[in-house]
Amino acid sequence: MTCAQAQAFIQQHGAVVMSTGTYTYSRFIADRRYCPHYEILEPNYGPTLDNPKCPIGYGCRRVDRPGPGPR
Repeated sequence: MTCAQAQAFIQQHGAVVMSTGTYTYSRFIADRRYCPHYEILEPNYGPTLDNPKCPIGYGCRRVDRPGPGPR
């Protein structure tokens, strides 16, 4: 797939697990609704036919929030 085709595929399907190499894969999502409430969106890149680092979609990343600390 080209970069544009991969981006369109993610937008069409919402959340997709795609191969990013011989033994690797990544989950790509279209928007925030595919992440749990405690995670944030971050850009997710993958190799395509025309771009080795195509911004295909997003991924979810857990945010560790600091606690109240010692008392």
